[in-house]
Amino acid sequence: MSPSTTTDLRRDDAATELLAAVPAATHPRGRRARPRSGRLGTIAVFLAPALVLFLLLVIAPILVAGYASTFKWNGFGLPENFVGLDNFTRAFQDPTFLGDLWRSLVLITLSLVIQLPVSLGLAMLLNQPLKGRSVYRLIFFAPYVLSEVTTAVLFTLVLSPNRGLGDTLSKWLGADAGAVFADPDTVLIALFLVISWKYFGFHMILYLAGRQGIPRELTEAATTDGASAWQVFRHVTLPLLGPTIRISVFLSVIGSIQLFDMVWVLTGGGPIHASETMAVTMYQFGFRRFEVGYASAISIIMFLLSLVFALFYQRYVLRRDTEGAITTRGVQR
Repeated sequence: MSPSTTTDLRRDDAATELLAAVPAATHPRGRRARPRSGRLGTIAVFLAPALVLFLLLVIAPILVAGYASTFKWNGFGLPENFVGLDNFTRAFQDPTFLGDLWRSLVLITLSLVIQLPVSLGLAMLLNQPLKGRSVYRLIFFAPYVLSEVTTAVLFTLVLSPNRGLGDTLSKWLGADAGAVFADPDTVLIALFLVISWKYFGFHMILYLAGRQGIPRELTEAATTDGASAWQVFRHVTLPLLGPTIRISVFLSVIGSIQLFDMVWVLTGGGPIHASETMAVTMYQFGFRRFEVGYASAISIIMFLLSLVFALFYQRYVLRRDTEGAITTRGVQR
């Protein structure tokens, strides 16, 4: 055996001993899979805080409201007068609550027909190379930064009869803007305009972000092929904005169902229940009339309406947007 062969054998023996001394977990070829119980434990540790908060702040209130809705209860002591589903029957026989459902439907329709298209058009306009467009974007988005209470107080002052700036200017033009919140025929439209003023900037930013995510090459190719600006928007931009539009519609509908703060500060649901929503009615019965059982039934109805709409929308409208979003881990090590 030659000296070089002896040296090579010694090197191989040394390498073998070194590899044997290295833990298998750190060896690149001998890495052992982490026990499944360890992975589940790590997941549980990270999920536990969020899960506890979700149970305490979401699931527990729903269960308590569902339990209280089966009692005639004033909120003091423990509920004892069990009435079953009478509170729910009462709600659907109450003209005020039925009016709340109708007004919510009107607000949803106006939002989908007016507010969202205006937001989309404004987003398309501000996507053009306009001078100072960043300033315009900031101005249009600024109302969304304000809270609903702040927005309601602001419009209460602006349209205050005989004192507000809006009321004064409208009287110079021969109108009476200060009376819009006191007239049952105009209060809902006025409320919708205030809501639109606050939220159209939010939807505008959503559409603008979606538009900027569309590759420029697609619109340029369509223009090169002879498509007009309207045809490019109709057949290229609008279909690619579909996921953003569907999310915007979803948020608008859910927000209309749960509308409370702005209505309560602006009108309190008046005059004569003309601007009252389901959340305002729930508050009135729960904290003003101390009919907590009936108010809990209204809250459960609101929850079920939102849940059914969300599930239906997810199943039939957002389905193709979420397909492939959840991936499985199929890599073998």
